[in-house]
Amino acid sequence: MYRITKQFEFSASHELTHLDPSHKCFRCHGHNYIVEVVVECVCLDDRGFCQVDYGEMALFKAYLDEYLDHRHLNDVLLVRPTAENLAKYLCEIARRLVSPYVVAIRVSETPKTWAEWRSPA
Repeated sequence: MYRITKQFEFSASHELTHLDPSHKCFRCHGHNYIVEVVVECVCLDDRGFCQVDYGEMALFKAYLDEYLDHRHLNDVLLVRPTAENLAKYLCEIARRLVSPYVVAIRVSETPKTWAEWRSPA
């Protein structure tokens, strides 16, 4: 099995208003998000790539820049803007824009925290 990963960044705010008002994430706050796109394949394509060229991931970066960067995620997403929900949402976007071989997305809100959504086999 081959696996490649590419990392992207964007900044956005959100608030988790479903939490208790005493929770710090209840209030509006922002993150410098790091997103990792993971592609897996059994066989390389005729270019010797894992079914996608890193350059082809520019469509995903363009999506992040246009729809998420410097936005309030509560206004953009149709689900609660947790890192977990964001990971699943971005995996669906990446599979559509980049490749059906995208198998996972990892989202970091802080240097020490990650949420991952992995497509079912």
